[in-house]
This record gives sequence, C-alpha cells and structure tokens, in this order.
Amino acid sequence: MRAHDDGAFVARTLEGVFSQEGVPAFEVLFCDDRSKDRTKEIAAGFPVRFAGPFPAPYIPGRTLNILVRMARGKIVVFNNADAVPLDRNWLRELIAPLLASPGIPRATFANQLPRAGALAVVRREHERAFGDGAAQAEWRFFFSLASSAPWRSLVLKSPFDERLRYSEDVEWAWRNVHRTVNPLQLAYCPLSRVEHSHDYPLRALAKRFRGEGAADAAIFADRPPLARELAGAAAATARDWAYLARHPRAWGEIPLAPVRRLVQRVSHWRGTREAFP
Repeated sequence: MRAHDDGAFVARTLEGVFSQEGVPAFEVLFCDDRSKDRTKEIAAGFPVRFAGPFPAPYIPGRTLNILVRMARGKIVVFNNADAVPLDRNWLRELIAPLLASPGIPRATFANQLPRAGALAVVRREHERAFGDGAAQAEWRFFFSLASSAPWRSLVLKSPFDERLRYSEDVEWAWRNVHRTVNPLQLAYCPLSRVEHSHDYPLRALAKRFRGEGAADAAIFADRPPLARELAGAAAATARDWAYLARHPRAWGEIPLAPVRRLVQRVSHWRGTREAFP
C-alpha cells in the first residue's frame, strides 16, 4: 500500500482491508512517501509493516519493485491508500481468479467506483471504464494497479520500469501481455469494489495528462496528431453532455465538460511531443 497525504482516506481503507472475510492470511506493507499530513500516524494504529520512505525523488516503479521484494506472500495485492474497499468481499473477489486457476489469469484488477460527491463527469468516466467491463473490452488496452493482484513471482521476474513517472502499471501489463513465453493474462473483477476517484482541478488535470501522454508515447510508440486528440475531446464532451442531460442536478457542469476534455487532450498531445522531441 502506497500513500502520500492520504489522511482523509487511510483509516477507512485500512479498516476495510482488515475486515475482509474468507481470505488466506495476509500482511500489509505500508509505504508512506513523506506525507505532510497525519497519514503515517493514522496507519500506525493498524497492524501494518512499515516500509520506506525510499530514496527521493519518488519513482513509482522503483518503490513498487522494492515492496514486492520485501513481500513474503505468493500473491501481491496492490491497493492505494485512498482506494477504500467497499465491502468485506473485495479481497476475496480480487484473488479468486488466481486461486481458481494458478496459471491463468496471472493478474487481476478491481472495479473502481467514484466517491460520493464526485463530479458527474468523473462518475461517467468510471462507469464507462469499469462497470461491467463491456466498454474496456473494446479498447486497445486497459489496466489499473490502484487495486490489483498479480502473482509475486511474475513481478520478480519482470519488474516495473523504473524510468517512468506515470502509467508504470500500464507499461508493466502491456509489456508482459506481449511476452513470447508465458504472456500475461488479465482478469477484471467487477465484484471486487473499491471507492477511488479524483476531481482534479484543471492545473492538476493538465499535469497528469501531460505525464500520461509522455508515458503513452513510450509504451505504445504512439504520437497522435492534434486533430485526433481534438476529435477525441469532442466525442468525450458529447458523451459527457448526454450523461449530464439525464442528471439535472449536475447541469452546472455542462460548461465545464468541454474545458476539461480540451485540457486533457491537449495536455496529452503535448506530453507525447516531449517523448518525441
């Protein structure tokens, strides 16, 4: 479990983790990355094993690889400190496919539901990306490490890339899916549910999508033209507006939707240009 300034969520997350039923014995490795709030103090009230902080600057893949080496179980469960389990079956549902068939799949990921009070456009994104899994099945690739479970041996043999600042989970899964020997097979677990979403302000949204654009360029060797990004922004805005039309209480977000989509896509495009100077 990785954490940084997650004091608002960490107690609920750990309470949820330690209330799980019908699962094998487990331990929680907790890595707090120099939080300025009470995250670490709150976590100390639970039976966790602390790890880190590791050398600055924070590199996601490096931290993940260290934690996996420190772990002792056969299955490694990644769950962000702000990804709150929504019931006592979250962990059982997440690892069930692995225990049922030790060879296939080799990693699973959970259903991430938006927080109460999340922006309506954020709720729509989560319903489309997660939900019953129908939409994600049509995409080129989809995976999220925020709440997920691979076999530890797999990560030890094929660790996370320690150069990326964003999308280290996507890079890891994409690379392993295309292995010539024992390629990774993923299983989405819609009944394994956590609360996890972010209402990023525009500046933070731009930073994130710029970083993801650079990572996507490195992972997929893709450099989409600006016209394609703008077309994507228009299509996403149309979906947002259709969703908002059905939710009158969220009509105040109608003017914001195209702004958010434009910021996302233009920032993503800029990120790909940083990767391909």
